[in-house]
Amino acid sequence: MIVSVSPRTNSSSFLLTGFSGLEQQYPWISIPFSSIYAMVLLGNCMVLHVIWTEPSLHQPVFYFLAMLALTDLCMGLSTVHTVLGILWGFIREISLDSCIVQFYFIHGLSFTESSVLLTMAFDRYIAICNPLRYSSFLTNSRIIKIGLTILGRSFFFITPPIIRLRFFHYCRSHSLSHSFCLHQDLLRLACSDIQFNSYYALMLVICTLLLDAVLILFSYVLILKSVLAIASQEERHKSFQTCISHICAVLVFYIPIISLTMVHRFGKHLSPIVHVLMGNIYILFPPLMNPIIYSVKTQQIRSRMLKLFSLKIY
Repeated sequence: MIVSVSPRTNSSSFLLTGFSGLEQQYPWISIPFSSIYAMVLLGNCMVLHVIWTEPSLHQPVFYFLAMLALTDLCMGLSTVHTVLGILWGFIREISLDSCIVQFYFIHGLSFTESSVLLTMAFDRYIAICNPLRYSSFLTNSRIIKIGLTILGRSFFFITPPIIRLRFFHYCRSHSLSHSFCLHQDLLRLACSDIQFNSYYALMLVICTLLLDAVLILFSYVLILKSVLAIASQEERHKSFQTCISHICAVLVFYIPIISLTMVHRFGKHLSPIVHVLMGNIYILFPPLMNPIIYSVKTQQIRSRMLKLFSLKIY
């Protein structure tokens, strides 16, 4: 539950941070942010609609793309109410329970996106390095099992530290660093023993985001080795083209995460506006760019999108 504006907070509510010092400009700042959220929701819904309604796209690679689009859609929905609520002047505070629920989904969806990108890299590896086994290996039942495993991996293991946060004592300033809740923000405000949460969160990042990045890189080393062994220049080009969209999606996901981590670690002297801006880029950039990337670089998606628009126009 989000509580309305109040001049003071209590032990169970926290102040959300917008663009400090630019409060008079919020009506103008809200225009690009509202447009970005609209594009996130519209773009990912269109990708899901095209894949759902087009039988020729009922293939493993597009099922994984649908997982990515659904993850991005949920990421947008998990933060839209607080980010736009601040800019529109509807809210300023968030209760502890609402804060915990919000960052549970933010962090869980981040791990989900990382896992989906790893799965898509595995899909490209099978398609290029072992194409004869592709359809027999990635069956519908196996894809469903992969999807359920991704959900379990992403949301189950983040539960223990989140449960502990509910029972922490928060005695410091209740002002958060962003327009939404993050685990490290609540730890910064807690006066209880946070050692377990700190180490657990670090190990979780290493065993998910970092491990996924290493495995994605390793898969592309194997793909590159296989492609370079192909004699035909045309076949090499065709093989590389099937990976371009995925490589762009990986960069769009990991670059904002690395940038936000660097700002938190080494940018304590920077303006709070920089922290808020980087936090919003981390949340919004992948969901905004992924539908654009796959619409532009994937011929099947692009043609269906154009067909969909032409039907709406005529």
